[in-house]
Amino acid sequence: MSTTYQAKYFFDGEKMHENATITIEGNHVLSLAPQPGAQAIQLDGLLTPGFVDVQVNGGGGALFNTDTSIDGLGRIREAHSRFGTTAMTPTLITDDIRRIEMAADTMAQAIEEQLPGILGIHFEGPHLSKPKKGIHREHFIRPISDAELIQFCRQDLGKVIVTLAPENVPADIIRELVSKGVQVCLGHSNADAQTVTEALEAGASGFTHLFNAMSPLTSRAPGMVGAAMADENSYAGLIVDLYHVHPLSALAAIRAKGSDKIMLVTDAMAHVGSDASELPFFDTRIRREGDKLTIPEGNLAGSALDMASAVRNCHQNLQLPLQDCLKMASLTPANYLGLAQNIGKLQPGFNADMVLLNDEQKVEQCWIGGQPVLS
Repeated sequence: MSTTYQAKYFFDGEKMHENATITIEGNHVLSLAPQPGAQAIQLDGLLTPGFVDVQVNGGGGALFNTDTSIDGLGRIREAHSRFGTTAMTPTLITDDIRRIEMAADTMAQAIEEQLPGILGIHFEGPHLSKPKKGIHREHFIRPISDAELIQFCRQDLGKVIVTLAPENVPADIIRELVSKGVQVCLGHSNADAQTVTEALEAGASGFTHLFNAMSPLTSRAPGMVGAAMADENSYAGLIVDLYHVHPLSALAAIRAKGSDKIMLVTDAMAHVGSDASELPFFDTRIRREGDKLTIPEGNLAGSALDMASAVRNCHQNLQLPLQDCLKMASLTPANYLGLAQNIGKLQPGFNADMVLLNDEQKVEQCWIGGQPVLS
């Protein structure tokens, strides 16, 4: 059984089209050509590939650290699908080894059961720099051990991302992680540019929330920011909520690395898709004021950002072409994860993960595997 849609505007992941037709059969795109005799469902808006978020800590009132259940994952995915996210790597913030093991076991179950929209897991920490810890709890930050390596290198977790500080994790360990299929991201780090370069040479391929919680770029000390922006091969996540990064800094990074290497990420906490203004976080609380999240001391605490808003901010505030904004939210993270043969585009054979946006880049409908997720 197939379903045909005709969209007023259509972005296939690389190019923009008008009055385009797409036919879905099962979970996949069957064709972009009109089907003989098919009655097309008219879509008044822009149909685009679903968004891929590689850093999402929570949503729908659930934080992955405190609800590592399948139900918790489902709540997070459901909350973000309202805003166009069709695939994600739920992110575990720095925690103890037992919580890492629990999160890994739950992810293995999710991958085995093919939970829609769940690609794998992102371990953000615990092997970070204390001076650049952000809101990560300092008493959990520690050197890497065999216990963590065993979990990070499991082969039943789907895609695995590990964020670490390269000054605290030797290059040979980074090389070992990469050899086991782990995507190593650098972040929460005070490393100098030479240490960053050595980590990249060892196989690290990404940077976690560029600019935030990392050594800055200055004239004589490039730091992690300078090394990231100068490197042609690595990817970098960017939180475009207009709080974490100044618009000019965000624009500079995108112009330096291009839309094929900058990934829009949310770094979202449990508040996204929830009416709660204040939610617990370890031994403190995170409060939402507008679209800004802070702990009582005033520090930024993740974000209340969703992917559609990130796209909208890039287009409306940074004045970037819409197709570049959409690419950074879909095809670029798909490429980073090595999944660009399945997601990130709407072409024959690809997953039917789609988002319908109105003229203000707000979500009207979302499909995961051809199934609508908004009633």
